[in-house]
Amino acid sequence: MTQTLVIIPARMASTRLPGKPLADLHGEPMIVHVWRRAMEADVGPVVVAADAPEIIAAVERAGGRAVLTGMHHQSGSDRIFEALGLFDPRRDCDVIVNVQGDLPTLEAATIRAAAAPLADAAVDIATAAAEIHRAEEKTDPNVVKVVGSGISPGRLRALYFTRAAAPHGEGPLYHHIGLYAYRRAALERFIALPPSPLERREKLEQLRALEAGMRIDVSIVGEAPLGVDTPRDLERARKMLEKRA
Repeated sequence: MTQTLVIIPARMASTRLPGKPLADLHGEPMIVHVWRRAMEADVGPVVVAADAPEIIAAVERAGGRAVLTGMHHQSGSDRIFEALGLFDPRRDCDVIVNVQGDLPTLEAATIRAAAAPLADAAVDIATAAAEIHRAEEKTDPNVVKVVGSGISPGRLRALYFTRAAAPHGEGPLYHHIGLYAYRRAALERFIALPPSPLERREKLEQLRALEAGMRIDVSIVGEAPLGVDTPRDLERARKMLEKRA
């Protein structure tokens, strides 16, 4: 049977919001909110991959598990790969879900949806996206778009990821949500690959997998969560979570 492990990478060094994982959201650190959403998804054990003891302490106070990883990592996928080796050295888990630690408004159902395409043996990596409805997001380079071919209702096979407004012409645009489900072998292969030309150009790590011929399928969900990168985002997240309470 497939065993799934959810890993949430979290690092203290954020240019626009220093100490982001510990930012207060209604009395709890942001990383704890994300951990709770991952626990609610109920797809497997959840562990936070932290680069500082303060993050580990916050997660453990909430009843969660965390491992200390190096401060040298260039990406979240590098961090989760180290955490995977620390947490699961016996290689019991064969699906790894990478949930970004700055998505406190993430729905548990979105995590489950992102992993669902891995039920297809031909898929290496699975992720999620939501249709863009706000006009300003279509041209915002901080909103990553996925271009894909529809293969079934609510599911795309990814052809490209871009910061541009694409594809051109009439039809929906899709906001890529930054969480991934990897087959363990796919994650190991991905980490071993050098950064690719399109990855460097777009500054989008997932393009490395596509350029290497790996298959990424995308589940379409109803709404993209708010990614917290700035103090303004943090205030928006507080208001959104207050409405949910």
